[in-house]
Amino acid sequence: MKKNIPCPCGKVFSAEYEEETDLDRNPEFIDKILDGTYINFTCPDCEKVHKPEYPVSLLWQSKKLNFEVLPEMDRGEFYRRKKANADFETIIGYQELADRIAVVRDGLEPVAIEALKYYLLIKAEETYPDLEISAWYQGNVSGGIEFHLYGITSDEVAVMRIPREVYEKTLEDYRKHPGKDIFASLRIRSYLSVQNITRPDFLK
Repeated sequence: MKKNIPCPCGKVFSAEYEEETDLDRNPEFIDKILDGTYINFTCPDCEKVHKPEYPVSLLWQSKKLNFEVLPEMDRGEFYRRKKANADFETIIGYQELADRIAVVRDGLEPVAIEALKYYLLIKAEETYPDLEISAWYQGNVSGGIEFHLYGITSDEVAVMRIPREVYEKTLEDYRKHPGKDIFASLRIRSYLSVQNITRPDFLK
């Protein structure tokens, strides 16, 4: 797919990207997603790097996953949908895409990770009730799982580490009680995300 990208310098340049990518056949895209260089384009005149978000499909058959990735700006449109996309797991925004790819790569259960994010955000809200805080998976670390919280301060990231046994307990709870309110609330049709719980009222 070709797109014309307008740059603030006044240049309009043409760029091309793949609307569908097989991650097993093209594993280099996994690294691009994780390091933030996926679908980046550089203006040939001023060399500004552009990071647009376009709807794409990602196939990951070795993980038994297919993703439909929607731009963040299409979040409202997704919630107004009447039907689920039965063949694809929905992800909204490229930041969330990187988060999910990292979780799956590390062999973790996305539902348990999203539940842990919710618990972290509830605790953060108790201390900072007037702030909009987001939580993102960062990786496995010695003895636990690391998350980054954004929004507490404008120039710093809060690092939170949850003991591995808390993750395992959450995972066990999910496997025994998948219909429990917390786990059910994390999913709307084909979309699994803590943002289904924390989204603003106008998106509900």
